[in-house]
Amino acid sequence: MAGEVRAYEMLYILRPDLDEEGRRGKIARVNQVIESQGGQVQGIDEWGPRILAYEIEHFREGYYVLVTFTLPADRVKELENRLGMDDEILRWQVVRLNGK
Repeated sequence: MAGEVRAYEMLYILRPDLDEEGRRGKIARVNQVIESQGGQVQGIDEWGPRILAYEIEHFREGYYVLVTFTLPADRVKELENRLGMDDEILRWQVVRLNGK
């Protein structure tokens, strides 16, 4: 049984030592993970490099990416598990959007 499809927003931080090709590839792979879970990417907004509030894995800076997408509610945990296995993603947060 598939869960109700809901709208989400996810902000994730990539390692700053990835080159341009590596960043593009990682963003594409994150989008593929969303789509493989039955989701649909609505938009991507690359915020670019920003200084972190505190050091993460010896990095003081990260590359921020905001993605909006729809996904069945019962697939969010699997998405988070897959992101957690990726060493090039320093942090992420998935937030459910209200409304239609």
